[in-house]
Amino acid sequence: MTFFEAIRTDLRKYAEFTGTARRPEFWWFALFVYLAAAALAALNIATPDGVVFIGSSLAAAFGAATALPLLAVTVRRLRDAGYGWGHVFWLLLPIAGLIVLIVLLAQPTRPAEAPVGAPLGGAPVGSVPTAPAR
Repeated sequence: MTFFEAIRTDLRKYAEFTGTARRPEFWWFALFVYLAAAALAALNIATPDGVVFIGSSLAAAFGAATALPLLAVTVRRLRDAGYGWGHVFWLLLPIAGLIVLIVLLAQPTRPAEAPVGAPLGGAPVGSVPTAPAR
């Protein structure tokens, strides 16, 4: 998925919390939101009487408009990685929560039949491999 496909997909699924989102879909959209907000915030105008905070106001409005689709794609990404939507609440912890959430969002896609904690490649944790039948 390309940068623009991810933006188009996530804006089309504005408030869709069902389904899954692959890693590129989430990370490209998160990058778009960050870069757009930073670019808008840089549009503040310095005048002889002081600074006119037009850029900050535009960045705040953009952040409010993209908060719901960013939350929706985060929930879909957590589901794709095999975690529940409740892990979004890690954001309530100031710094460590963001780090934990980034680690969870960076996990590879987990097959639907594989429980969390099981290795991605096969047998459940603690199982004993058996010899192939002859």
